[in-house]
Amino acid sequence: MAQQAYVTETGNGGSGPERRGDRFRRLLNRLFSGWRGDPRIWRRGIVTAALAVLLGLVMLLHAQIPNRVGNLGSLTETFLPWLGLLVPVLLLIALVRRSATALIALVVPVAVWLNLFGGLLTDRTGGGGDLTVATHNVNADNPDPAGTARDVAASGADVVALEELKASVVPVYERALAPTYRYHSVQGTVGLWSKYPMTGIRAVDIKLGWTRAMRAAVDTPKGQVAFYVAHLPSVRVKLKAGFTARQRDTSADALGEAIAGEPLKRKVLLGDLNGTMNDRSLNGVTAQMRSTQGAAGSGFGFSWPASFPMARIDQIMVQGVEPVTSWTLPATGSDHLPIAARVSLDTGS
Repeated sequence: MAQQAYVTETGNGGSGPERRGDRFRRLLNRLFSGWRGDPRIWRRGIVTAALAVLLGLVMLLHAQIPNRVGNLGSLTETFLPWLGLLVPVLLLIALVRRSATALIALVVPVAVWLNLFGGLLTDRTGGGGDLTVATHNVNADNPDPAGTARDVAASGADVVALEELKASVVPVYERALAPTYRYHSVQGTVGLWSKYPMTGIRAVDIKLGWTRAMRAAVDTPKGQVAFYVAHLPSVRVKLKAGFTARQRDTSADALGEAIAGEPLKRKVLLGDLNGTMNDRSLNGVTAQMRSTQGAAGSGFGFSWPASFPMARIDQIMVQGVEPVTSWTLPATGSDHLPIAARVSLDTGS
């Protein structure tokens, strides 16, 4: 006896093999069946709708969240992009609850998130440029400093900044980078390596009592550029004290004052600022300089922690030069990812 084939009825009344589109339509029918004619779709999910509006307001008014209690405002701003992950959670709840009110309310956080971060989802990288720069917090406990130095040099950067340099390991970095970079200076726990001559090298006081910032003028083929390297103090999230960042904030203000007083018009800041561009406590720096990632990068460019990057606390910032492209480099032996950017020196000369 012939084997009978199982078929499904098609839209035109005939029969044929079941298609993927048919399964998708059936899934949507199951999901939305019962909505039509149900007046409770407007009464259900009021709490979910309120949470959606609250989420949108938190993102929209993040600058108004006070720092008086545990630096809550800065903590929120550090991880602000991740608040968008709550949107699909609320969406799922709204669908399960069959709440039209909640679905409409979700427009608020979606619109706010896209306004804040939608531009970072597009590729803004360009071509050309005159100078490639890179920065890396190498981690004082890095198990492979020589390999880390070679990896950063392989980026092709003309100027490289390193932070969290332990004195006993500085000679390892110097030997590894010497074949690529003829000029360098280490001030305290930060250093700058360059293919071009450097002048005006000095430590920068960021109110710590020891040196974690420096300045040097790099003599590029298109004139001098002031380079600042900084490693701002770490922040901590504690159960009772909250987001403790007072020393970081004081150092950020001091760094901002030093950069504002720089006589050269073209400036580049490289380093670990232990804060994101959204953190209002870094306004002393961020108000006067542009992030290369924000201006010419692709994506968020998260750099920490290297195992699962959640925030961009390592920064390349510029003033008087034009960012062309910005990217994150592969992981090394550090708990931070190195970052790099290419800039044009033609503007602001």
